[in-house]
Amino acid sequence: MPQSPPGDAGGRHRVVVLALPGVIPFELGIPYRIFGKARSADGRRLYEVVTCTVEPGLVPTDADFPIAVELGPEALAEADTILVPASYALGPVREEGRMTEPLAAALAQARPGARWVSICTGSFVLAAAGLLDGRPATTHWASVGQFQRLFPTIKVDPNVLFVDDGDVLTSAGVASGIDLCLHLVRRDHGTAVANDVARHSLVPPHRDGGQAQYIPRPLPEPQQATTTTARAWALGRLDRPISLRELAAQESMSVRTFTRRFREEVGVSPGQWLTRQRVERSRHLLEDTDLSVDQVAREAGFGSPASLRQHFQAAVGVSPTAYRRTFRAGAEADTASGAEADTASGADARA
Repeated sequence: MPQSPPGDAGGRHRVVVLALPGVIPFELGIPYRIFGKARSADGRRLYEVVTCTVEPGLVPTDADFPIAVELGPEALAEADTILVPASYALGPVREEGRMTEPLAAALAQARPGARWVSICTGSFVLAAAGLLDGRPATTHWASVGQFQRLFPTIKVDPNVLFVDDGDVLTSAGVASGIDLCLHLVRRDHGTAVANDVARHSLVPPHRDGGQAQYIPRPLPEPQQATTTTARAWALGRLDRPISLRELAAQESMSVRTFTRRFREEVGVSPGQWLTRQRVERSRHLLEDTDLSVDQVAREAGFGSPASLRQHFQAAVGVSPTAYRRTFRAGAEADTASGAEADTASGADARA
């Protein structure tokens, strides 16, 4: 059952969006687009969305235009939900994990019991305010390292699109704010209302997987590599089985010595490295070709679609078919045999 959020006398839940200097206009517009379209069965608006800032007036954005915001921080005192989009001018918040006095005074206006939400690196504001201490959260994958260094007590999940921890919710980068706002509509008023908002916004009501599928994973080259030849040789033969003995032979080493040096240089075992390279090869083929899942599995060296799906799901967080849908909008469906095999149970990949 959906939860019944607090609201005004008319039953509307009041969402107050805090626009900070350097705000991203796209993210600033998400709350009004999603919450503003939510309607009851009889057509009644379910949310009231207003925007405020620390100092009313023209708020600079990360684009080439400012945004005029008339309401000041006093609007936060009437908020049922306070939403903080990302900003590229947070200064000490992003650099030191410390709020400025004006920002701290603004957030102090919030009434007890308000629900807090962030989009992308707006999570830095919630963290600096102490709202995330000891709690799970997420942020844009590119900012996870900095976020974790500044706020070590927060349990950061770098893979998900959003984290719902009850009265405090955080989302990953940019468009994941849409996912989180739709989730809140679904949580507050049920699936039918959220699906209707998604249809009007031409977005899926729920996206599969998390932001792991968007994170590039290049492996750094070691400064003093002694297994470079073997790795280059393997990358040209990913479509066939590769044994550890063959890899060691490329460097004229024993298997034991090769394995030890490989792990010292690359940080993982040869088998783990091969699997990662095959997953990366699969990602490129799914994005850039019309090969079926069967063909992708063969070209990447997994042998079977079931094995491809097992390792792809573990590494990226979604199935190969779902990944292709995300990155190949309008791409033709896989062949029947490929689509069926993509949902089969996993099998061990070859080394």
